[in-house]
Amino acid sequence: MTSTPEYDSSAAIWHKSSYSDGTGGDCLEVADGHPDLVPVRDSKRPEGPHVVFHAQAWAAFVGSVRDRS
Repeated sequence: MTSTPEYDSSAAIWHKSSYSDGTGGDCLEVADGHPDLVPVRDSKRPEGPHVVFHAQAWAAFVGSVRDRS
């Protein structure tokens, strides 16, 4: 397992999934502006914990999900 570099989450600008229906359901939010990193959090608990993926790993995950839909 590789470690993920630290980043300053206080400056993060979060974006909700374009698939969100706006009712506050099950959504992910991602933060832009972090080179090579993709911070992800639960939109229902924005004050809660978040995880940070390397951009390459996130792209592989999203591609895999997209291929299955």
